[in-house]
Order: sequence, then structure tokens, then C-alpha cells
Amino acid sequence: MSAAGAQAERHDFGAEVGRLLDLVVHSLYSDREIFLRELVANAADAIDRRRFEALTDPALALPGDAAIRLVADKDARTLSIADTGIGMSHDELVQNLGTIARSGTRAFGEKLEGAKPEDRPSLIGQFGVGFYSAFMVADRVEVTSRKAGAEGAWMWASDGAGAFTMSPAERDAPGTTIVLHMKPDADEFLDPMRIETIIRKWADHVTVPITLARDGKDQPINEGTALWRKSRSEMSEQSATAFYRHLGNIFDTPWATLHWKAEGTLEFFALLFIPGMKPFEAVEGERKSRVRLHVRRMFITDEAELLPPWLRFVQGVVDTEDLPLNVSREMLQSTPVLARIRRAVTSRVLSELKTRAKESEEYAKFWENFGPVLKEGIWEDTEHRKDLAELLRFRSSSQEGWVSLADYVGRMQPGQDAIFYLVGDDVDALRNSPQLEGFRAKGLEVLLLADPIDAFWPDRFDTFEDKPLRSITQSTADLFHRPADAEPLPDVSALALALKDALKGEVSDVRATDRLVDSAVVLAAGPGGPDLQMQRLLRRSGRGMPPAPPVLEINPRHALVQRLAGETGGEGFAETAGTLLDLARVQEGDLPRDPAAFARRVTAMLAGRDERR
Repeated sequence: MSAAGAQAERHDFGAEVGRLLDLVVHSLYSDREIFLRELVANAADAIDRRRFEALTDPALALPGDAAIRLVADKDARTLSIADTGIGMSHDELVQNLGTIARSGTRAFGEKLEGAKPEDRPSLIGQFGVGFYSAFMVADRVEVTSRKAGAEGAWMWASDGAGAFTMSPAERDAPGTTIVLHMKPDADEFLDPMRIETIIRKWADHVTVPITLARDGKDQPINEGTALWRKSRSEMSEQSATAFYRHLGNIFDTPWATLHWKAEGTLEFFALLFIPGMKPFEAVEGERKSRVRLHVRRMFITDEAELLPPWLRFVQGVVDTEDLPLNVSREMLQSTPVLARIRRAVTSRVLSELKTRAKESEEYAKFWENFGPVLKEGIWEDTEHRKDLAELLRFRSSSQEGWVSLADYVGRMQPGQDAIFYLVGDDVDALRNSPQLEGFRAKGLEVLLLADPIDAFWPDRFDTFEDKPLRSITQSTADLFHRPADAEPLPDVSALALALKDALKGEVSDVRATDRLVDSAVVLAAGPGGPDLQMQRLLRRSGRGMPPAPPVLEINPRHALVQRLAGETGGEGFAETAGTLLDLARVQEGDLPRDPAAFARRVTAMLAGRDERR
């Protein structure tokens, strides 16, 4: 059926959309001007999309006067936002404006409730719910749209109170017109001066012209130039920050701004930003760079993956003359021009990070936001592993603040041949780990790693200044070389053998160790296996082959171990052995093998102690 012959349809919003509208309208009431930013951004995206589609289908070509047109009618109390973009079909209007995924609404609400008031407006764009911000200022919204390449148009209309209607409509050309019937308290958004101020603030660098009907004619109200093509002297810090905020729908100030023009065999313009704050996580996070690729000022795609996944936090634009305007997505994956651009842009970002890493206090802010992401590059990118090593920062067992590998190596003791590290879930817990006792006693520094990625990347690190990284939970028997004149350790070999027999299948070995001071026992990884943190991750995930059983190390100088050495094979020894293993597991932040049984044994031991008093 054609649009002209169709009847009006009534559709109910889902419960999730109703909740979303309530969140947007009431939680962001004090930031109502962002509705115009969102609707203009949507219009610009629609024009960019039509321009891109026209590269392969000339019938969709934009008109020469493509623009976003704003009309404020004070008498009718309406504000219209019209574009000449790709437009929407009947089904697309229903899908895009009438439904939203339940998970998206829930995640949006959770982030909104936990965000500071000044951060809340950025959530609108990040969760793709910008259209609904129109209901902050309008008690009725009408959207008339004609899909490029189609004949008929449709009108979507709603008062935001639980339902919307779909009706056939007329539109002379493809594109979309949104008409907002303004609320009584939204008069300010019908004032041309106020509208222009909002556009200058939020959309001045949208490359699509934006006009406002005033005194009988359309007047441009945005600069509409490609900011990234200006020279440094022409681009103010304020304009760069405004563009950054528009680009990422966020409100912070960039931690670093990279603006340059590459010349020579490869020519391109680049304006990149490293955010000053960790962004709110997307509903469905992707490990892909979203830096925008332009060809001769024209937006092509944000899926060219101009930076590797471990630099995906970088935002911005790269604009080149060296690709054809009709470049396809398939061509982007194979063209050597884009490969060279990727290498150049990645190198430039790494160079900036190395320079800023010399300013330890400022760099610490970046590292706390994006350090875990950067460490992914150590795991997956052999080409840049050496560069990334210089940028790594760690907490330390003996130093305050963040420590670089160069700092650590500069403090290594004579004869120390490795960089020691310990991985866990929490830095504070690591500082109290018995694994560190012997290292502290000998004045050896240990790096403390507590990000999830830390369980993986050290295995692929190789060396730093010819020093390998070494987990102190792996094969530590040879880490402590006893001096020839050192006092011999008490002989607990019989106890070690008895414990190994009692714990058969649960440990690969039991041995005496010189690396404990206050603790009676500690776990170490079995020979050739992953360190203890990796073993914990494997157990939690339920994936992969089960690791080899750990080694139980005992402290021959500890009073408990010396007492047990005289009780090997006695009644209840197997239970005592199991308790020792569980104690070692608890010290590592793990659960006992059988928590309930462990609790009963400890309770019985405490009760027996009280009875002996």
C-alpha cells in the first residue's frame, strides 16, 4: 500500500520507552538546551549518511544547497529542524523512534543515577537516545520523513505519554523535518538569539551548514568549516575543546590535543583528542577505534580502524586527499594508503604519550583512565611492544605513586637479574600478601599488578633493558640464593613428604622455603604452569584445561611448622594438612576447597584452644 492510501496507525510505546522518557525529561531538566544539540547532530548524521550512500548510488545525491534549517515560529509556538538527509521509511520510523532495547534503557538509567549532575548530559548522546530529549521542551513532537530513493513520506507523532501515531504525509524532497510544539515554560527556545547561542556552543564545527529563518530569510548560524584543516594559529583552544565535546558527546576537557598536517609522499590532516576522563561504557562495548575518516572534507566512515584497539579511547578526525571519494569499505581494508595512514597516526599518538609521560603528575591522570587499555597492546601488538613498555606504570611494594619500568631497573640490587611482579585483584590486598615477605626482608622491590589484563600480557613481554619480567608466584625456589655462611634452615623434609602424601592430587609438591618471614605457608605455581592469578581466572571462567596443582611452600622457622614436624602421621594429620592448604589459598584471596568444612575445622581448633586454657 502506498503512503498516500494508508490510514493512520496507533502504536503503544513499550514500558521501557516510557521509563526512558521519564528519565530524560526529569533527570536532565536543568540541561534542556541539549535537545537542540542532539537533534542537529542527528540531522548532520543523516546528511553525512546520504552523502556516503550517494558515492555508490548517484540517484541519492544531495542537493547543492544541503543544509540543516531551523525555523522558530513564536505565534504557533513551534520549532522546526529540517534536513535533506537520508530520511526514514515507515518501518524505520517505527523502529528508530518507537522502540529501544531493554538493556539500553536499563544501562542508561543506571549510569544516569550514578553520574554527577555535570556529567549527565553526555549520557544522552552516548546511549543513542538523543531524540527523546525533545520531550524536555515539547509536549508534542511530529517527525515527517521521506526516505531517499522513495516516493512516499510518513509522519510519526507523539505527546510522549505512552503512544505514537503513524500517518501518511507529504514532503517535496527526501529528508526529515521535526516539529516541536513547545511547552509553556520553553519560550527561550523560540528566541532566535538563544537558538544561535546554543548552536554556536554545541554545533559550530558541524561541517553541514546550519541556518535559522530570521527576518524573512535563512541566515547561517554555524561556522561550518573543517576545523582540522586550519593551521594551529587559526584554531583556538576553546574551538578545539568545543569540537571535541561535539564529536564525543561529552563535557570534559581533552587531556591532550594532537593537531598536525602530514606532508610528503602521504598527505593528510589530523585532529585527535585524548580524553581527560574515562568515558561511560557503552551498552555493548567494541574493541574498535572510532576515529572518523574524511576524504577531502567529506565524512566517509568511523569504522576504518585508523588506530589499533589499544588506542580506541582516542577520538578525532583524519582527512586525506589520497583516497578516492567513492572509496568502498572493502577497499579501505586493502588499500596501502590507509595502511600507511594508520602507521603514521599510531606513531604520532605514541610519540605524544612518550613526551607527556615525562610529566609524571599529569601522566598519572591519563594512566589511571586508560592504562589498562594501553596494556592490551603489549599482549597483541608485537610491532609496538617496545614503545608501549616505556609507557607502562605500576604500583610498587616499596614506593609511593606510580613506577615505570625504567624507575624499577634503576633501583635493582646488584646481581638481581629479573623484574619481579605479583598479580592479584586488588593492590591493597597485594601489599599484604605473604608472597612479599621474603622480598621485603631482602630489600627487593616487587611491582603490584591488579588489572584483569595483567594476568595475560607479561607472558608476551620478553624483556625490558635485557631484564625479564618474573612472577614471584612462579618457580620461586631459585629466587633466594642463600649465602654459604648463612645459618642452615631447620630440617622439615619429613614433614614436607608427609604433607605431600596427605595432599596427593591437590598439590604438585611440598617444599621448604626461605622466602617467608611471618607466614607459615604460601602457594607457588607448579613447574611450567601459569602463575596463581591466571590459575584463578581459569577456574572462575570454567574455560581451558585445568592448571597443574600448585606447590605448597612451608616456612621451616615458623613455630607451627616446627610443631607439626614432630606430629607427622599422627591422628588428624590429613585434616591438618588440608587446613594448611586452605590457609594458603585464603592468603591468596581464594576460597578454601570446602568453605563450610574449613569453618568447622577452624571453629573446632579455637574451641580446643579455649578448653586448654
